[in-house]
Amino acid sequence: MARRRAVTGARVLVLVILGLIWLAPAYLIVVNAARPAGAYNPAHAWVPSGSFDLLANMRRAWDAAGLGESLGSTLLYSVVSPAIAILIGALAGFSIVTLRLRHGFAWFMLIFGGTVFPSQMLLVPLFVAYSRFNLYDTRFGLILIYTAISVPFAAFVMRNFFTGVAFSIFEAARLDGASTARIFWRMYLPLSWSALAAIFVLEFTFTWNDLLFGMTLAQSPGVRPVMPAVSALQSDVYAGTPVPVALAVGLLVSLPAIALFLATQRFFTRGLTLGQL
Repeated sequence: MARRRAVTGARVLVLVILGLIWLAPAYLIVVNAARPAGAYNPAHAWVPSGSFDLLANMRRAWDAAGLGESLGSTLLYSVVSPAIAILIGALAGFSIVTLRLRHGFAWFMLIFGGTVFPSQMLLVPLFVAYSRFNLYDTRFGLILIYTAISVPFAAFVMRNFFTGVAFSIFEAARLDGASTARIFWRMYLPLSWSALAAIFVLEFTFTWNDLLFGMTLAQSPGVRPVMPAVSALQSDVYAGTPVPVALAVGLLVSLPAIALFLATQRFFTRGLTLGQL
């Protein structure tokens, strides 16, 4: 008994140490973002200051970067693009698994094969194509690219999920006279709610945090996502922005993704295991 308690205590201690190491960067960000704008000192980065200027630093960063329009545009991209991608991915998974599409695995590999290439390889062709077809610096163009890069993961998860759904459900619904579209909308989508929620959270976070495509394919404040706007606030040397202000804006733009994860944590956990509701 004593040995078991010692082992349990050692495990708890190891987990606590690992948790503290994992949270150390977050602690540094919060502590230094709360400092007065001109009071940052790398030698005392671990020591909290006597004042709490986090909100003031956030307001200063908001005005300096003009985050109002960028946040609105990013919210649009982060909601619309994952929603469309999830629908396309669910339709692809349903067609391949349930409808037993001919050469279904080949179609799946074609969809998922786009993830093999690094995103950096797509930048020049995308920039040229967007400039030629008047998609550069438009909200529709960014929604289009974010949807396209989100579809493969959605199709991958939904294909795996529908593989675990008994085919007899589809057969019974067809015998009762239900159309294929009705079966998909009324039966399969409700069954896969947890998986859909998990995909949406992950794709929302990816789109919200994207810097590469937003910086390459947009430039005006009303179109560019929030991360390219935040990237202008780098440091005292590059942009004339104090380090506490730059850290404060990093915390500010992270809040929507954190709030979404906390609100959908139950569905997200079930979706990761491809569980049923």
